Amino acid sequence: MADDTAQRLDPGSTIGILGDGQLGRMIALAAARLGYRCHTFADRPDSPAAQVCAASTVADYGDQRALDSFADAVDVVTLEFENVPEASVRYLAERVPVRPGPEVLAIAQDRLLEKNFLNGVGILTAPYAHVTDLPSLEKAVDAIGRPCVLKTAQFGYDGKGQILIDGDSSLAQVFRQINSKHTVLEGWIDYALEISVIVAHGLTGETVSYIPVENRHVNHILDTTIAPAGVSPGIAAKAGEIARHAAEQMGVVGLLAVEMFVTWDGDVLVNEVAPRPHNSGHWTIDACAISQFQQLIRAICGLPLGSTERHSDAVMKNLIGAEVETWRDVLGEPGARLHLYGKSEIREGRKMGHITRLTERKDET
Repeated sequence: MADDTAQRLDPGSTIGILGDGQLGRMIALAAARLGYRCHTFADRPDSPAAQVCAASTVADYGDQRALDSFADAVDVVTLEFENVPEASVRYLAERVPVRPGPEVLAIAQDRLLEKNFLNGVGILTAPYAHVTDLPSLEKAVDAIGRPCVLKTAQFGYDGKGQILIDGDSSLAQVFRQINSKHTVLEGWIDYALEISVIVAHGLTGETVSYIPVENRHVNHILDTTIAPAGVSPGIAAKAGEIARHAAEQMGVVGLLAVEMFVTWDGDVLVNEVAPRPHNSGHWTIDACAISQFQQLIRAICGLPLGSTERHSDAVMKNLIGAEVETWRDVLGEPGARLHLYGKSEIREGRKMGHITRLTERKDET
C-alpha cells in the first residue's frame, strides 16, 4: 500500500481531487495560492472544480483504467465529498497517498459505523438503533420513543433519505418510503442550537481547530452560518475538544468537520462528521488569515498547519437556487464578499454560491 505518512509535497506538486463541486473549486483556488496544481476526477464535464483546475479526468468512479491514469498524474489525492465508492478510494490508495484515507471514508460514509465509532471513543450521540426490516423498526421505536428520525445509513445529505416519525406515523408506511434495509433510527434531540467545528490534522500529528459556529437550516439545507456561535466559553471548549478527539481517533490527515447539537441542558452531542472541507467553514475564506481550504492543502502536503484565528466575526449566507440572481445587488453592498460557483443551471435547493458579511471581532463571552 502507498505510504500514507510520506514526505512533504512541495509547491509544484499536483493534488488530485475526488469530486467536482464547489468544495473542489475552493480547494483548487487555495492550492493555487500556494503554488500547487490540481487535477479533478469526476463523472461529469464542466464541473465547478474542473473550471479552475489544471487538468480533469471525466470517467465513472469505478473505471480502473481511468483511476490508474489519474494516480499516475497526481502526487496525493484528497476528497471533495463522501459519495465516492470506497472500493475506488482503496484502489487509488494502493497507488498514491490518499488523505484522508479509505478507512476514514468508510466510517463517514455509513451512519451506523460512524455512530458506533464515535460512541466507542467516548463521544456522545443521539440514541440510535440499526434497522433492517419492519420488525426491527418497531422494536427500535419502542426502545427510543417518538418523535424519532429514520435515516438511510448511506448516501444521504441535505435532508435526503430522512423521515420523521411522530405519534401519527405508520411505521409500515415509513419503512416502505425509506426503501432501504440498511437504516438508522435516531432519537429526536430537543436542542438549543446546531454548531460545527472544523479540525485540521496533519501528517505529523499536529492538530488545530476553528471556533464553533452556529448553523441554521432551511428545508434541511444549510442557509446561514454565524461565527462565532453564541455559546458559553465552556461549551465552546467542550465542542473543540470533541472535534479534535474525533479527528485524532479516526486518524484523519486533512480536515474533519464535526456537526453537533447543543441541548438546553448544555450537553454537546455529535450529529455527524465529514472528512473534508464543509459548508459551515466557508466564512474562514474571508474572516481568517488561513482558510479551511488552505489548511487542507497544508495538512495533506505535510506543511505546517496555520493559525485558525479570525480577524473578524462573520455571517455566511448560502445562495440557494434562485437566490443567486441577487448577485448584482450583493456586488453593490459594502463589505459583502460574493463567491459564485460557476454552475450554469439554477435548480431549487442547489447551492449556487455564498455571501460572507464581516463585522468587528468581539470576545467570545
